[in-house]
Amino acid sequence: MPERVYNVLFLCTGNSARSILAEAMLNKEGGGRFRAFSAGSQPKPDVNPLALQVLRETDYSTEGLHSKSWDEFARSDAPVMDSVFTVCDDAAGETCPYWQGQPVTAHWGIEDPAAAEGADIERKTAFVTAQRYLKNRITTFVALPIASLDQVALTSWVREIGQQAGATSPRPEVA
Repeated sequence: MPERVYNVLFLCTGNSARSILAEAMLNKEGGGRFRAFSAGSQPKPDVNPLALQVLRETDYSTEGLHSKSWDEFARSDAPVMDSVFTVCDDAAGETCPYWQGQPVTAHWGIEDPAAAEGADIERKTAFVTAQRYLKNRITTFVALPIASLDQVALTSWVREIGQQAGATSPRPEVA
């Protein structure tokens, strides 16, 4: 019997940096067990070029990545999400749309690399750092025995993952 594929949505306000990084990384690191998506409450017109550069330089596909509204995933014809993770504090504090099913939610806050200022190398370093923190969380997440965990246990695990190194201040789980 084929293994179930889990749908995961990463949310951020602009959907141009952190959520895009997470989408690309989970789609690769998940080894076909996960299908990742990303969206934003107020999506930017374009993905941040540094996000795309860092992904390409670390051998992640950027094909099809684009900023999109979280409204696309609240429609009745949208894929049903198994998990929804906010990766920025602003999105965690917003009232999210209704998600079909009963997805496991958690806040995996990471500093916004798009807000970094300074020389090009300093700005790129912020993206590399955000990618490293997200990769650590994603690697931990894909190693979980999801099929054998009940909703309460899985929720506990993913919320704990959100507190790994690099976490921004804790927020109530609102995704």
